[in-house]
This record gives sequence, structure tokens and C-alpha cells, in this order.
Amino acid sequence: MNSQDRHIVHMDLDTFFVSCERLLDNRLTGKPVLIGGSSDRGVVASCSYEARAFGVHSAMPMRLARQLCPEAVIVRGNSGIYSKFSNMVTDVIKESVPLYEKTSVDEFYIDLTGMDKFFGCHQLASALRTRIIKETGLPISFGLSSNKTVSKIATGEAKPNNEMQILSGTEKPFLSPLSVRKIPMVGEVTYRSLCDLGIKQIKTVQEMPIEMMARVFGKNGETIWKKANGIDNSPVVQYTERKSISTERTFDKDTTDIRKLEGIITAMAENLVYQLRRANKLTACVTFKIRYSDFQTYTQQKHIPYSAADHKILPVVMELYKNLYQRRMLVRLVGVRFSHLVAGGQQIDLFDDNEKIINLYQAMDKMRERYGDRAVIKASGMGAKSISRWNPFTGEPPPLLANRRQ
Repeated sequence: MNSQDRHIVHMDLDTFFVSCERLLDNRLTGKPVLIGGSSDRGVVASCSYEARAFGVHSAMPMRLARQLCPEAVIVRGNSGIYSKFSNMVTDVIKESVPLYEKTSVDEFYIDLTGMDKFFGCHQLASALRTRIIKETGLPISFGLSSNKTVSKIATGEAKPNNEMQILSGTEKPFLSPLSVRKIPMVGEVTYRSLCDLGIKQIKTVQEMPIEMMARVFGKNGETIWKKANGIDNSPVVQYTERKSISTERTFDKDTTDIRKLEGIITAMAENLVYQLRRANKLTACVTFKIRYSDFQTYTQQKHIPYSAADHKILPVVMELYKNLYQRRMLVRLVGVRFSHLVAGGQQIDLFDDNEKIINLYQAMDKMRERYGDRAVIKASGMGAKSISRWNPFTGEPPPLLANRRQ
């Protein structure tokens, strides 16, 4: 198929974290809002357009943002709530289109190629956007073109809360007057290098030979040149079902501190088991991995009856750890993995458990759903402060936590 015949939509929820907070508290509407950690070490995870007018942007230290915009309302942020809203949007998209890719909590690519024969792709994308706004209350923008790069840039130009179509054959003139900073892979460092060469507009890159860009920037230079010329053949990749989930922790300093080790292993395993229950999955195989300071790595696994219960899985993880751990050796990394996953509620392995345990899990999971993955944890795992709080089954990268530097 000619790449010009493709119809790719890029959809992006506008100032997503802020929009979620405004749905929960309409007093924030129209005010400059900063989402992020409020301490001096905190970082802005997201900010409203009203705050951007003062020069604030995401990933900026909160201390500086407060100086630029003293009247801003600061909200700490809650990744659990954002995931919920994100999933609501995903569900609407999933029901409406044949092929979509979720690249972050607030960003989607949709392939409507071939759909123009039935409805007209712009009409279809527009109807989908209207439905998302109506059903979730969240503002969303989209760009439609023949490829991912042009659609993503078009979304940026359409914002806030609008839509834009770039017709096939008009990609180059659309891109030409824009800043090279708008090319998705051009970060701060590349942008500065381009500026040093006097390249500020995409038009300049379009007029340069591809060989010159390759000479200066290597392989990246070729990719930048292609994107500047509206050439991008990368496909929309549908998310597929996971067959395993895992988590690892590399220590800043190699350790032999048994309490620290066991605390972190408990926290990692407990968090992964919760992810299983949240996604209505069960595991039949538990693997533990340990790496020593000399980079020798050992793994051991054990098959178990299908389960998603802490009291069945955690003892297995600890048993494998004890089998592998050689005392007196400095540990560099530990990891836990659950595989042979199947769909199914935890009741399969809870028939022999009493109602008390079932109620306990439901109560714990309810609290985690509401207040975050580490709202309820085993005391022994409290030392592990930064266990990832993401849902590995949604095909999305972890949301940026409001209080953590990227």
C-alpha cells in the first residue's frame, strides 16, 4: 500500500492530569494549576494552560514554578485516579476502532486506513473525539494525516481541545514554517545543536540534503530529515496480551543487609500479586532472580497451582530467595517474575480459604485502588520507597509520578 493512502490519527488528552483534577473539583477550572510534589525537590508533572502563560512547563522544579506563578494552585496528584480516567478513554477507543496503540496514559495512535470507504476518516475521528468528551468529560485533541509523525505534530498545533487534518500531499508545506523543536524526536540537546547550525525552522531541514544531516547527526540526522519531510512509515502497533509480569531492583550500592533485601523482595512481590488481582489474572509459575556484585546471575522457578493470593505466592518467592542467596556475597540486583498467566478471578485458589481472607484481600485492594498501590503494605516491605505504581496489563507506560524526577 502506498504510504500516502494511510489514515493515522494521533489523539492526545489536553493537560490530562489537570483535566482529571478539574473534573473532581470544578473550583480549579480557569485557575493556574500545578500538579506535582510540593516539596523543594518536587517537580511539575503537569500544568494548566493558565500556568503555562507564566512560563511554567512540565518537568520544571516546583520551586521555580512557584516563583514564576505565585498564585498557582498546587495539587499533589494521584496516579490511581489518572489511570482510571485513562482506562475510560481507552475503553471508548477500543469499542470504536479496529486498530489502536496506546503510547502513554494520555496519548493514542489510531489506524483508520481503509475506513474512508465507509464513513470518511475525518468524520469518524471527529465523532470519536465527541464521544470521548461526552462520556468522560475530558478535553481531547487530534491530528489526522498519512503518518504518525505528521499527525502528532498536527495534534500539537490543534490544541487546546480541537482537531486538525493534514491532507495527503500537503505534509511538507504544513511542517515547513514550524520550529524544528516540534519534530517528536528533537529534544533539548538536539534542538540546541540545530540552533548552533542556524537551523530553527523545519523548512531549513527540508532544503538540506539528507547526507549533510547524516554527516552531522549520524543515523539520527537521517530520521530527523525524514520526519521534517513528512516521511514516516512506522506502523500503529496493537497492544497484545501479556504472558508474564516482572519487576527488578538494582541497588545503588551492593548490599548484604538481609533486612533491606527481604523488605524489598516482599514489597516487589506484594505489588506484583496486587497487579495480578487488579487485572483478574492468575499465575502458575514464580521465578526469583539474584545478581551478585561480580555479575554472576542466578534464577530459580517453581510451578504452583494457579493463584493471585499473597499468602500463597509470597512464601514461594521467599523460599526461592533463600535457596539462591549465598550469605556474605554482595547483592547487586533482585527480581521477581510471574509467568504462565491466565485470565480468571482469584476465587480459583481461594475455595479452601475462609471468608475472612477473601474479605481481607478485597478490602486491601479497594484501598489500593483508591489511595495508590502502596496504601496497604506489609510492615516488612515498608523500607522499599519507590516500588513502581503502574498497571502492567494496560499496555501503557507507568504514569509519571507527581513527586518524582524523571
